[in-house]
Amino acid sequence: MPVRAVIFDFNGTLSHDEPILCEIFCELFAEYGRPLSAQEYFDELAGFSDLEIVHTWLGRDHPAVEEVSKRRIERYRELVADGSRVPYAVREAVRYAAERVPVAIVSGAAREEIEPVIEAAGLAASIGTIVGAEDVADGKPDPAGYLRALEVIEGGSDASEVLVFEDTEAGVASAKAAGMRCFAVLGTLRADRLAAADEIVPAIDVELMQRVLG
Repeated sequence: MPVRAVIFDFNGTLSHDEPILCEIFCELFAEYGRPLSAQEYFDELAGFSDLEIVHTWLGRDHPAVEEVSKRRIERYRELVADGSRVPYAVREAVRYAAERVPVAIVSGAAREEIEPVIEAAGLAASIGTIVGAEDVADGKPDPAGYLRALEVIEGGSDASEVLVFEDTEAGVASAKAAGMRCFAVLGTLRADRLAAADEIVPAIDVELMQRVLG
């Protein structure tokens, strides 16, 4: 089956920032009386939307939910908005793909986090569609984000013609539930936790894109 579009998850896939996200959440949750360890973050929360992480750990009715979410975005932008967490090999792979098919991002992060990073990394012109946390009611593992991207990607594609790159269980489940093929990228979670993917790859680079796109 040919690949007619490529969609990337953002945190941990395009931007190698999961350790930074973990650090931010751990610091903030400790301030609000609900300490979080790195082990708990990667075992229980990695891959969910940022808001869902706050809801899950503090509780949906916690009075500081909005404050924590706002502070987390501000701290993330301070640390990551320069694009330095997007590796050179990933940048080249995205550009290679964009020269051949439409490229999109589907993420549980907010646009105000994604867009500065993509701009700073020199990828804004290569990514035609961004579906962020604010664009859907339900985050990953729900397929809503990927289905939304399918509706708006230039040129139109069947779900089976879309190749997704993800780094977490929730992300793989989301892409597969949308009917798309999914390659899981090692780095955030162990390979055994990504077994539902169509393929597990060590990294994203031009050689991989050449293989899947020609």
